[in-house]
Amino acid sequence: MRRLTYSLCLAALFSAGHITASAQSGKPVYTFPIGVQAYTYRNWFPKDVVATLDTIHKLGITEMEGGVPKGMSAETFKKLLAERNIKIPATGASYEQIVKDPMDAVNRAKELGASYVMVAWIPHQKGNFTLENAQKAVEDFNRVGKVLKENGLTFCYHTHGFEFQPYKNGTLFDYMVQNTNPDYVSFEMDILWTTHGGADPVALLNKYGSRWKLMHLKDLKKGIKGDFTGGTPPENDVVLGDGQINMPAVLKTAKKVGIKHYFIEDESNKEGEQVPKSIAYLKNLRE
Repeated sequence: MRRLTYSLCLAALFSAGHITASAQSGKPVYTFPIGVQAYTYRNWFPKDVVATLDTIHKLGITEMEGGVPKGMSAETFKKLLAERNIKIPATGASYEQIVKDPMDAVNRAKELGASYVMVAWIPHQKGNFTLENAQKAVEDFNRVGKVLKENGLTFCYHTHGFEFQPYKNGTLFDYMVQNTNPDYVSFEMDILWTTHGGADPVALLNKYGSRWKLMHLKDLKKGIKGDFTGGTPPENDVVLGDGQINMPAVLKTAKKVGIKHYFIEDESNKEGEQVPKSIAYLKNLRE
């Protein structure tokens, strides 16, 4: 089990140039709690849940999007989180699970004290997301979202890139937003996958405003051209601010449209090195 001590994290950040004296001047761009998507530590949690939560806590992370680790009760997990001042504002469910039994998703979310339930993938033939797929998702999301709303929760669909297939004068994502009920269906923007699918995160934030409730923070390596597969090699997931996404513009616009929960999601195989640097970037970004 890899463990990062706070002092070692700081040393790595200074040596990498992610913390500088000049970075401390000016008004902070990022003013929200530091959050992380549990998938970032997908290789850590199965080995040692407590040690992983200790690492997350030492990094100053106070919000996490995720669910109960396999083999652990919700009660035990909640206790471990509370001891480390970590809250779970959002949890996830698979498309198949939530469509089959939305009340199960409601109950799991409430066990963790979450307010949002997100779905991150719509079943389809890889590389060929169609209008029929989008229409089925719209129908399912409206139904499921109504159940969640009636139980005090917000349903969010998480962008994954394939939704930006061209359709009429826009994309299939436009079709989905325009045909889902805003009372029942909201969205989480994953800025890497949005960019990878050929969309502009800032333009989409401005276009759909308050429909966006959550955000995954990650950066796409410079020079990488995306597609509609919803996949890219792990080495293309880089430290925030090192890639091709205009992070200051994204963060400023996200704040303007009202997003309050942001989760770093590092899908590289170097999350132990990259997450501390991404946190430092957020904390030291100034206008």
